[in-house]
Amino acid sequence: MSRETRGVVLRGVEKHYGEVVALQSVDLEVRPGELMVLVGPSGCGKSTLLRLIAGLDDPTAGEVWIGERRVDDVEPGARDVAMVFQSYALYPHMTVAGNLGFGLRVRGMPRVEIGRRVSRVAAALGLAELLLRKPGQLSGGQRQRVALGRAMVRDPGVFLFDEPLSNLDAELRLRTRDEIAALHRRLGTTMIFVTHDQVEALSLGQRVAVMDRGRLHQVGTPEEVYRRPSNLFVAGFVGSPPINRISLSRDDRGCLTGGPFALERPAGLDRATLGVRPEDLAVAAGRDRDASGPGDFRATVLRMEALGSEQRVHLGGPGDAAWVARTAPALRIVPGDRVSVTVAWERGHLFGPNGRREDASPQPAGRPAAR
Repeated sequence: MSRETRGVVLRGVEKHYGEVVALQSVDLEVRPGELMVLVGPSGCGKSTLLRLIAGLDDPTAGEVWIGERRVDDVEPGARDVAMVFQSYALYPHMTVAGNLGFGLRVRGMPRVEIGRRVSRVAAALGLAELLLRKPGQLSGGQRQRVALGRAMVRDPGVFLFDEPLSNLDAELRLRTRDEIAALHRRLGTTMIFVTHDQVEALSLGQRVAVMDRGRLHQVGTPEEVYRRPSNLFVAGFVGSPPINRISLSRDDRGCLTGGPFALERPAGLDRATLGVRPEDLAVAAGRDRDASGPGDFRATVLRMEALGSEQRVHLGGPGDAAWVARTAPALRIVPGDRVSVTVAWERGHLFGPNGRREDASPQPAGRPAAR
């Protein structure tokens, strides 16, 4: 456990590089002891935000607080944070022990205390047998653990991770991600983790902050962000495969219509976008069931992806773009088949013309409202 666990608060933070606005009015609170993941596409500003917290760059406007102290003008070394970068940044001529203890030696810590900390961290990360090796003798996963250990020996109040798993293969990414989650449970220290991988974000973060074009779009638990996205960007970015969507507009009956759908129109809404997650589409072979219920539709199977535990079925329509459904592998269909598709409306999403989530759930016209 860190000697003191601190939260991080950003208030109205902006960062401009000339005329380029990298961050726009960001307000974010990371609670003490929380593992917060910042996620978004490349260039959205998440790494810039991390650098402002670390003190590697200065905000154009706004305030950065770590614990009870405002740190806008505090030098990086005095902020009590430790950063783990995408590149391991290890000294190739030093042993693992030398790399782990280098920062402490620079700070003038006594040799006995350095040895104690290095031994403790090496044991925690499974590096005890590697202390005399140099980085060139280590695997990618082992080098990443050394970089992580170099941050741990400082016993900081806040850990900052800038896409630390990007250079690892799929198996090592999963294993190292588990190690970071276990480390957080063991230490209880505040951690802020940056990634562009939304699967990584949902599986690792206690809360997730979704960013795009320098703006913070939503902060919530992985379940909240996935099941109740605040806007169309979050709905489309979070989830694999992405959410299915279709544009709707008011018809002369007062319904919202698009493709095969006719939905009840919430008051004051003349245009909207319907969003449906792939797992919220039930697919049945055409001979097994008719598409006769409100909101059911018929579609043509374009192609299949067999993924072992599930199938991804690409469907022709509704709307201009192909839709994707997730089904059990036992469903026996092939490209070209006509199938019946039913939407789980209670889990559907409706977004207004401004892209923001509507409070009202989508409801097929002629179907009794859910109670």
